[in-house]
Parts: sequence; structure tokens; C-alpha cells
Amino acid sequence: MRHPVAAALRLIGWGWILIRHDALMPREITPLLPPWLRPLAGLLHLFSGKEACTGRPGERVGRALEKLGPAAIKLGQVLATRADIFGTQFALDLGRLKDRLPPFPLDQARIEIERALGRPVESLFADLQPAIAAASLAQAHAAHLHDGRKVAIKVLRPGVEGRVAKGLDALRLAARMAERFVAPARRLEPRAFVETIARSMELELDMRLEAAAASEMAEVMQKSESDGVVLMTAPEVVWDGVGKRVLTLEWATGMPMTGPACREQPGLDTDALADNVVRAFLIQALDHGTFHADLHEGNLFASAPARLVAVDFGIVGRLGKEERRYLAEILWGFLSRDYDRIARVHFEAGYVPPSHSVEAFAQALRAVGEPVIGKQASQVSMGRLLGQLFEITALFDMRLRPELILLQKTMVSVEGVARRLNPDHDLWAAARPVVERWIRRELGPQAQVRDALEEVVSGLRALSQRIRRDADDTAIAPVVVVPRASPWPMVLGLAALAMATAALVLSL
Repeated sequence: MRHPVAAALRLIGWGWILIRHDALMPREITPLLPPWLRPLAGLLHLFSGKEACTGRPGERVGRALEKLGPAAIKLGQVLATRADIFGTQFALDLGRLKDRLPPFPLDQARIEIERALGRPVESLFADLQPAIAAASLAQAHAAHLHDGRKVAIKVLRPGVEGRVAKGLDALRLAARMAERFVAPARRLEPRAFVETIARSMELELDMRLEAAAASEMAEVMQKSESDGVVLMTAPEVVWDGVGKRVLTLEWATGMPMTGPACREQPGLDTDALADNVVRAFLIQALDHGTFHADLHEGNLFASAPARLVAVDFGIVGRLGKEERRYLAEILWGFLSRDYDRIARVHFEAGYVPPSHSVEAFAQALRAVGEPVIGKQASQVSMGRLLGQLFEITALFDMRLRPELILLQKTMVSVEGVARRLNPDHDLWAAARPVVERWIRRELGPQAQVRDALEEVVSGLRALSQRIRRDADDTAIAPVVVVPRASPWPMVLGLAALAMATAALVLSL
């Protein structure tokens, strides 16, 4: 933290803004609060300003988050995907935070583009149109290249780097205070959580890195197929139009999913589209270990019958081989109702401390899974489910895993998008073919033979290196008699290799 005093003052200012907008404990929810908390809410309402007297709760919260800056707006974008938890109207009111914030002037955007690219706008673009969408960090402009191609130019907001840095300082201070003074919050690892979010936002502020991520994700998405159909695509990067504060992509086809007109497109299959959002994300995460980590409606375009195009690759999540296996096994455990397996995976991954009972944890998982597996989204209360999950994680001393923060955040957003498309969407049915295929490929008989073969090859390689080192040592040692290496390790290794190869062939 660079300036702790300034961060403290900013944190106080944030609290005051939330109170003035009646966004900290909106008066509409006061009757739902615990009795001991209602007097405090009433006290806060006395200090609310004229902003609190106009608009619905979602509108007031949206205005407050907009004043708090980019970090708070990111939170609002996630909340806006969960109409099932916070209510449809609340989510719609927050939806403007995704891509309908006030833009900065076109002339200023032109200056930013020329400064970033080091050349006049006219040298690359035949035209430059006013902003078509504006979010927390950047805004997008439509333009045409001289060869006639339509493109989208993403330009960072002037001075946004400073606002992000100041906001992150305040969040770091809030995390330290929560960790020190709020004991139940410690297992949520608030400092690690903030640092993960901070790192992702810092990467978002370099458009060259986002261009590289967009190019990488486009390749990943082309390989992310289901039944021979590519589920999600990404626009091509126009590298001549890329600089530190400017990114140019070919125009995304389809209609933005933020507007109601998108779902009214003729021939649009919203059920298939909801399935494709879930499956595309899971294929990216499980098969490739690289996924778009900001999949809300503001970053998705749809066209009939169920085509998806993703934009805004400022945040990319990555999973190691072990994390991918844990994720797949946990999902498969729920799909097959194998709660003992899910419990064992949690203990193996270190998500649950070994002092607890595997059997007791499996019992708790059953209490979570049985009411929701196979149910349509409209039959499941996500608010109640999340509350139950929070209670169980506390009961078994589970702590937040920093390496899984982006994965968990994206899963929340993806499910929210699917529910908005189809209120009766069955998340588990959508996930089953992707998870089942991964389990069969990575943990089935063929995978076991393949792993055994890899171990044999690795052992032979290590043996070969050892023999070579022994030979080098013998060559330089002042010894007349050179010991003869035994041939048996090599013979046994080759035999094992032959057996593994034969087993692999027979299993195909």
C-alpha cells in the first residue's frame, strides 16, 4: 500500500457515498434485516441525501458504485448477472454498469488513439465514430479500416490508471482491517482476494496484453467444440491498431446480450444459447486450463440460432493440471451423486483441513447437493443455496483459495447469464456432456495406460541421463578399470515400454 492515510480517507469517503445514496443498507430491505441490525439501518437512513429519495434500490446502488470507481463497478457487474439472488429489477438497474456508463468525448478518444499508436488516426482508420459502449476502464468506438473492414476500437479512459491504483489501495486497507478485526472473515482470505483482483485489473490496463489474450483465447475457442460445433468465438486482433492504451478488433457479429432486442432475434434458441455459454466456459477451463474470466452479458454477442462471440479479454483465468482435475471430479461427483468422492477430492486438494472427517463432510455435501441436482433453475433458490454453502464451509474451516477466485467469480457470472437466457435452465444437464467426456478421456482406462506410458518414458529418460553422467565421471576419473554397467535396467525398461504400448493399442 503506497499511501495508507490517503487510503483510509478514501475508505471513509466510500462509506459516506454509500450512506448518502442509501446503498449500504437500502431502506427497502430494512424489514428483512435481523432485529438487532434494524436500529443501525435506521440511523444510517437519517444521513442519506437527496440521492436516496430518487430511484429504485438498484439505481441508487449503481450510482454509488459508479462514484466509487472502477473496482466497485467491477463488483456491480457481477451482481448484475444474479437476478435470481437480488431480484430481476435490481439486476436490470445495475446492468448499465456493464457497458452504458457516460463516455468521454470523441476528440479526447482521438488524442488517446494517436498518442498510443504514434500515428494519425486517418493513417489507419477511414473513419472514427462516437462511443458505442462505455464501461469502467474503457470505451469502444466503431470504425472502418481503409480496406473496408469494420472494427471496434477500445480506448482506456484518461487517468483511469490512477483511479484504479487509488481504489485498490483502499481495498487493500479494507481487507487488512477485515482480517484483523472480523474473525469470521479471516477464512475468506480478504487480503489474498484483493490481491488477485488487483493483479487482474492491473493487467487490464495494458491493451497489448489484452490483445495477446484475445489472440490466445481465439485459438482456444476454435478448439472448444461440442458435437463438431464451435460454441464460442472471438474477433480477430488488428495488430496495427494495438498500443498500450488502445486495442483494435474486427467487429463482433451478433447483437449485444445486454439489450432485450437480443433475445427477440428471429430464430434465436435461448435454451441452446444458455447451454452453449456454460459448455464453452467449461471446455475452456477443463480442456485448456485457460478461460475468459469476465463472461457477463456486456462482453457477449449472440446471433441465431445459438452463436456466441466474446469480447473484452482483459481478465483471463488459468488453471493448472491438478486444479482442472479437482474441478472435473467435483462436478462429476455432483452429477453422479457420489458425495464420498467429492469429499475425498476436497481433502486431497487441501480444501478441507485433515482434522475433519471425510464422512461428515460427505454428509454435509449431500445436504447441499440433493435439493438441487437435476432441478430447473427456477426451482432452486440461489440465495438460500449460497447461504447453506457458506455455513458448511465455516463448519469445516474451509478457506478461500486465491488460485480459484477467478474461476469461482466466472462460474457465478456464467450461471447468471444462463439463467437470464432461460429461467428454467438446468446447469447440471448442460455441464454433463463436457464433464463426462473429460473424465472419460483423462481418468478412464486409456488415460491410465497413457499415464503409465509417460512414467515409463520418464523413467527411461532419467536412467539414460544417469548412465551418461556415470560414463562422464568414469572418463575423467584416474582409474584404470572401467566398471561395466549392468544391462538389466535397460532391458526391464524396454520390456515395460513394450507392455504399456501393447496395453494402449488394445484399449483403443
